[in-house]
Amino acid sequence: MDTATLIAIDAVLSERSVRGAARLLGRPASTIAASIARFEAEISIHLVERAGSGLVASLEAVRLEPEITAAAALARAISPIHAIKLDALERFSSVANLGSIRRAARSMGLGQPQLTRQIAQLEASLGCSLLQRGSGGSSVTPEGARIAVAADALLAAWRRLSGASEERFRKTAATARLGSIIPLGYESEIARLLANLTARWLAERPRAPLFVSSTTAEDLLAGLKTGLFDVAFLDTERLPPDLEGEIVGRTPLAVVGVAEGYHSIADALLTAPLAVPSPRSGLRQRINRILDEHLNETERSAIRLIEIDSIPVILNLVLHHGFVSVLPQASVTRIRSDLRQLALPPQYDMNFWLCWPYGNAAIGRAILATLGPPPQ
Repeated sequence: MDTATLIAIDAVLSERSVRGAARLLGRPASTIAASIARFEAEISIHLVERAGSGLVASLEAVRLEPEITAAAALARAISPIHAIKLDALERFSSVANLGSIRRAARSMGLGQPQLTRQIAQLEASLGCSLLQRGSGGSSVTPEGARIAVAADALLAAWRRLSGASEERFRKTAATARLGSIIPLGYESEIARLLANLTARWLAERPRAPLFVSSTTAEDLLAGLKTGLFDVAFLDTERLPPDLEGEIVGRTPLAVVGVAEGYHSIADALLTAPLAVPSPRSGLRQRINRILDEHLNETERSAIRLIEIDSIPVILNLVLHHGFVSVLPQASVTRIRSDLRQLALPPQYDMNFWLCWPYGNAAIGRAILATLGPPPQ
């Protein structure tokens, strides 16, 4: 890590923009982007993500932002322009505190000539003398004393940041990371499945934490590939070729919110505006198949459709605003038993898979054992 990266990250969080940070610091945008990647790798957190023309900071980045801002202020006090490595500051701090290059070199397991060269390079980068050499050792110059105080404070701030990273890594290494499609509500089948799993997991494996996160099928697939998740619950019709797993649940689908008297799937879909999740979800992929197989091209173009990646919002549109949707039949019945439904044929039943990348089956098998036998 170096001072320029800390200053760049502080600017990114302040501006919520790579280009804004680049303009503020007078650096290329590519340099700022590289600083983000370097910091995220060092600190083991996802810092920001794009949102339109700007950036949105992660919750962890927001929590750490005051510490990052304080560290950046110390970095600017040392050098507002040059990238000074924290390792170099740590070596200088050791010399300043011990009062001798020889004693500092011995304490760090370095050769004295090597440490002498490194201090000289640091002085050249800062454009000032840090030490006065004498027969009795080395004493700091007035500027060296100022730099030493700022360096000690910056190194302490960085230890707090990197120490949090190490703690996150230790927790992550011991935690089973499960991704899941977003449940319809607290009474939905996937919500009940997850609740039963986590309760049994805690009872059977109290020293093996389980982390559960809900998102779309597309993000789950990406998370399995990048290692964000060890295993995932997916609602896809079939698994991609690079995954293996087992079906742990199956539910029929229904067109919900239909008016009385409609018996045709096509008529039910066309009778009102259609609210569906985005193509990022497995459910939407199944809905697309239903639309393709029951509506002709003219009918598909006539659909009044809105995409919302929030099942509670979709349910509210159906319940209170006259929309129709395609949702798991059993889950909708548990949430609102009097909601009118037109059941879809069994070939459209939705599967719930527990899956994992090939060669990484240990956690998946442990979860399957906790869930019990698969559905018949």
